Amino acid sequence: QGIIVSQPKNGIGDYGLSEEGVLQVTKSEWSKIDLNRNSLIVSSDFKRARETAEIMHRLLECDASIVFDKRLRERNFGELELSADNAYASVWCEDKIDPDNNLGGVESPNQVMQRVSALVSEYENKLSARTLLLISHGDALQILHTAFLQQNASKHRQQLHLNTANIRELVLVAD
Repeated sequence: QGIIVSQPKNGIGDYGLSEEGVLQVTKSEWSKIDLNRNSLIVSSDFKRARETAEIMHRLLECDASIVFDKRLRERNFGELELSADNAYASVWCEDKIDPDNNLGGVESPNQVMQRVSALVSEYENKLSARTLLLISHGDALQILHTAFLQQNASKHRQQLHLNTANIRELVLVAD
């Protein structure tokens, strides 16, 4: 809809997938990655992510139930909530300068990196034999990818852009 939905009060119960979004998820290139019925889906609890997780769960015929984890929620964009999505650009400009940017109540890239990285670390320690499929949101996943590349959170917009329903394998880059 071209608006920023980043807060639980709006994202958990509303703003699910459009028909186009459902089609994008269904046609995602999940078969090119090592995903199968043994994969564990861990998802944001926002409606659009939940719906995506449910589609993927059916497609993969997963054995395990979907796990919903608040740490995969969208980056909180503070005062920009429900404004036009072209406002992202101003936040991203500030992010380049300061990875602790919280202008207007925006959750900083460093805060996002800490919460999503902690989630991955926790699951990797518990479930080394399973492939994790993380279902989250653009900034959270871009920032997580930056962490896997062992780069400063201020560089998250320099990573290859994640399109809707895009699946990317994350591999930790060695020091």
